[in-house]
Amino acid sequence: MLVLLSVFTGSASEGYTIYPVPQQQVMQGGEASFTSRVSVIAEPGIDQVTIDRAVQVLSEHGLAAVVTKRAVKGASTLLLGVSGSRGIADKNITALKLDRAVFGMPKYDRHILNLTSQGGVAHVTILGENTDAAFCGLASLEQMLDRGTGNLPCVTLYDWADIRNRGIIEGYYGVPYTAQVTKDLFRFMARYKMNTYMYGAKSDPYHSRYWDAPYPTTISAEQLRIGYLTQEMMSDITSVAHATKVNFIWAIHPGKAFADPAQTDVLDRIMAKFESMHSLGVRQFGVFVDDVGVPSDPAILKLCADNLSALQQRIDMRWNKADAMATDTVKPLHYVPQLYAFSWVNRDRGREFFESLGSTPEKLNIYITGRDVWSVPNNEDLAIVKNWLGREVSWWWNYPCNDQDPTKLFVMDTYTNFRDETHINSLSHIEKRIKGLNTLIINPMQQGELSKIALFGVADYSWNSRAFDNYENWEAAVVAVVGNERAQAFKKIAPYLRYYDNDAIGYKIDRYHVSIERKHPSHAALLAELREVNAACKEIEAMEHSASESDRLFYADVRPWLLKIDDMTAEAIALFEGKNPAPGNYTDNPRYRFESLGGMGAHISLRTLTAEPSAQRLPELLKWLHEQDTIK
Repeated sequence: MLVLLSVFTGSASEGYTIYPVPQQQVMQGGEASFTSRVSVIAEPGIDQVTIDRAVQVLSEHGLAAVVTKRAVKGASTLLLGVSGSRGIADKNITALKLDRAVFGMPKYDRHILNLTSQGGVAHVTILGENTDAAFCGLASLEQMLDRGTGNLPCVTLYDWADIRNRGIIEGYYGVPYTAQVTKDLFRFMARYKMNTYMYGAKSDPYHSRYWDAPYPTTISAEQLRIGYLTQEMMSDITSVAHATKVNFIWAIHPGKAFADPAQTDVLDRIMAKFESMHSLGVRQFGVFVDDVGVPSDPAILKLCADNLSALQQRIDMRWNKADAMATDTVKPLHYVPQLYAFSWVNRDRGREFFESLGSTPEKLNIYITGRDVWSVPNNEDLAIVKNWLGREVSWWWNYPCNDQDPTKLFVMDTYTNFRDETHINSLSHIEKRIKGLNTLIINPMQQGELSKIALFGVADYSWNSRAFDNYENWEAAVVAVVGNERAQAFKKIAPYLRYYDNDAIGYKIDRYHVSIERKHPSHAALLAELREVNAACKEIEAMEHSASESDRLFYADVRPWLLKIDDMTAEAIALFEGKNPAPGNYTDNPRYRFESLGGMGAHISLRTLTAEPSAQRLPELLKWLHEQDTIK
């Protein structure tokens, strides 16, 4: 029987620091080092994508990966297999006398990773419940190798996910992500064991306004700038999704047509669009009917459910027949209904609405945002809807979405973000044991690279909710997103990227004013802080010219906010140094502008906005300093 021990992280004697935090680490004693060549031996149940990922992980750590069927004496091996296969990896787990109870648990992506030493030589076995679970094990191995390839502590990881589908929903109102950002997010998700990306960009006209038309083959430079995608770009996106084992779910938004009895051809039109998207590599679909009004007529409720059931049946008949190729099959539908926030109606109407959807195939994923649009996932809301629906629920979490606060960024730890986001209840808490939830995907900010910080947190929480530690997770997220070399700089400026900057600089400003009142003026601590922040801005600005595409994309996201902080702190420093600079223009300056889209369908509009970091205390300080005859 597998006994759950405390999760080990930290120093070599305690174990490995891995995110998402593994369910269980058992240190075996001893150390092992990898030889320069590693034999990768995969059982027949392991697919080519997982093999390719194994080669990538080893190669990126300076190891020559050789895919073979036999081990080389004296060389390291990586065995990949499926539990119960009686293949080489399966047999090795038996030979090592490791506990297999993990595979009997009612969890997801269950796997065992074992690193052992044979005469000091490292040998790794990853055994998953299937090839996707083994793929998750490679994410742990990747992070283990980040500390080096020599003298690694021997360990066995027993690991699994608490929630089946984990990831992101691009469902905000704003400029859709570029293909480059989307693909970069896929690679980030693979590293941290996320498997779900639902595409439902509100301002993509081929998701909503032209929902039944194929994507164009060419677009203008202006269209490219505001997030349009071509068929070629979509095909490129799906190819990277497959290579990272991220289920890219393309969602259609037929709006009111889905529940209109007069629209007798709506399913034909949807299937024609799905056919087009399937040819571009999409292998899972969603249907959105959100934000078009909530029906109450029983006949319309039945029509929605019948259409949904019929659509799933059509998908199965088209792509999921017994003789279909595995690479062509399509996974079950994801459905975002009109009533996704159940407090919009009374309990009786809410029950009627979700009970009507309970008649649809059980494999469908039905989404809610909870009691309210901005609710944090919680057991009370889940229990209510699960009871009405008759099965587990999927959660569209509007976090750290900034489409209602587009000039603000939410890049702090989870609870600070809750405090900063206007629409989220600041008293919300993270449930340690979430129940009745099969999918948790977050709706991010328009800034996809900055959203990685929150995405990292959700990856950790949805994998191992019991072990989630708010602040430790944020510290690790910063390193994961900007790297060790820039982590301290970003942690320094992150509180200033917030609109609410009192926590960042307020205390030092207050102490400065108190020193003046006490006739012993001293601005040393405040000036030191301003200089540190300004220097940190310069470090992050260097990402613009990084060799890493992720760094360059990150800089592009943060640029308007970063430059404004840089300029404000530089002006304050100059004032303290007696240089008497002119007041900066912080309200109408192109350096701090960015574009956003509003609306959906036929009502999409482009607007230019100004970033608002540090909007409380820093502007107030600058104004006060300019009003002084001399700075004391």
